[in-house]
Amino acid sequence: MSKIARLVLRWTSCLCAVGQVVHTWPEGPPVCGVTTLDDEVVLVRPGGHDQVEVYDVITYRLRRRLTVPNLRAFNDMATCKHYRSVYISDHFIDCVHRLGSKGAATQWPVRDKPGGISVNKAHQVIVVCPFVRKIKEFSTHGELLRELTLADDFIHPWHAIQLTSGQFIVCHGGIGDAINRVCTISANGRKTVRAHGGHRGSGTGQYSEPRHLAVDDNECVFVVDLYNRRVTLLSPKLDFVRHIVSRDKLNWWPLRLHLDVQRRRLYVADNEYEDGEFTAGRVVVFSV
Repeated sequence: MSKIARLVLRWTSCLCAVGQVVHTWPEGPPVCGVTTLDDEVVLVRPGGHDQVEVYDVITYRLRRRLTVPNLRAFNDMATCKHYRSVYISDHFIDCVHRLGSKGAATQWPVRDKPGGISVNKAHQVIVVCPFVRKIKEFSTHGELLRELTLADDFIHPWHAIQLTSGQFIVCHGGIGDAINRVCTISANGRKTVRAHGGHRGSGTGQYSEPRHLAVDDNECVFVVDLYNRRVTLLSPKLDFVRHIVSRDKLNWWPLRLHLDVQRRRLYVADNEYEDGEFTAGRVVVFSV
């Protein structure tokens, strides 16, 4: 296959993504994170014990519940197939919890309040610290490998995913911030290569708190747009493709998402928000 044909195929796979609901979890406590590892779906919910729920990826039946010692508050979660580990960011005690392959739980300090979390191709853990505009990279055992400070106009960066090129996709901006965008930034975190969005709003090219990201093998980007209650699909160059999940497919507010690239399933955490806190939640699964 020629290089041009491969590029056309990659772009076509991006354009043909259509979000159809294939499963919905029953309503329960808020869902603070959702991810997959091998043949399992992993959810994290607030509560005293059994905060982590593990389901079969095909039948969606509950397999087991896990308790993470010292887990106080949830922000996000991610998995690493290489180390067979689950990572959970905890903004109450400013740390990351790690669940290993045999169920052993450890934690390491972030030394700033952690937000979104992801794992790069080198199996390192990428943690965004939104209130100090930093991206921190850790080893699987919590060794700080490097720390990037973002430019001053990156107010409230929520989540970052590192691309194979070394660049990062970052979403930033809250409901009280004028600028809400998704950006590709340089590997050192200082230069904005391209961006989608701008002034906060509800138009096609606008966001109202872009809170979480997923990237597929073609580097198409899925963006949770929290207060617009939708998920937007962007091309690898951050051109608008379509709203892949619209508000009519959600009951509440989409807070987190996870893309199972192998099965082409998009998991969206849909949460009720009342009186300043999330009070209930569920996960909606879409085919993409």
